[in-house]
Amino acid sequence: MQMDVEPQVVLNSGRRMPVLGMGTATYPVPPDETITTAVIDAIGLGYRHLDTASVYGSERAVGRAIATALERGLIGSRDELFVTTKLWCTDMHADRVVPALQESLRTLGLEYIDLYLIHHPVRLKGEKRMVFTGEDVIPLDMPTVWEAMEKCQSLGLAKSIGVSNFTCKKIADLLNHARIPPAVNQVEVNPLWQQRKLRGFCSEKGIHVSAYSPLGAVGVLWGNIEYFDRAYFGNALMDVVSNHIGHGALGLR
Repeated sequence: MQMDVEPQVVLNSGRRMPVLGMGTATYPVPPDETITTAVIDAIGLGYRHLDTASVYGSERAVGRAIATALERGLIGSRDELFVTTKLWCTDMHADRVVPALQESLRTLGLEYIDLYLIHHPVRLKGEKRMVFTGEDVIPLDMPTVWEAMEKCQSLGLAKSIGVSNFTCKKIADLLNHARIPPAVNQVEVNPLWQQRKLRGFCSEKGIHVSAYSPLGAVGVLWGNIEYFDRAYFGNALMDVVSNHIGHGALGLR
């Protein structure tokens, strides 16, 4: 059964973003066919926001799903979809930002991305991989990286740009030199970690908060689960629902 027309929010870039997204992060990475089938099914059910990243290893499969959805008439045009992908930390250098996005576009088989995010506010050495340590971190020049992100938007390669896993301090520092402010900050938000301070700060700055792992990050490499308790989580979830604490945060599941 297809869900009703998905609600949307208007970003500070003027672009509309569906509030519910289909996330494609999983580890270990499954076969492309598995991801493609899941995304096609999601589109058939009514999902119009697809979230991927270069480090996820899912961009090719998402691109194939989009092409198949077009062939089957599940969508009338690519413009009906909102596609998000992300710049990985090994490409956090001014000279590598635009080429990294161009590579993602080739992998996806798309001409543009609706939203391009900095995945983490950190630069890494070595090969692209999800797992890293402090020894992999190298100096980062955020102002020049963000300038390159702005170039991605001015070139039309990305309709909106934003960040992920940024704290209030990181965003404040970014805004001191940004010509184009980030449209989105994608962070973990769930009933046990509601990120009230960060959500409030982003709201004041006109930055939309996008929530990943909205039901908790259990059994994955990412997420704040050290003190996760299923019974307590269930009670917290019911409190959120009963008190209608939505606050406009998009959810990726």
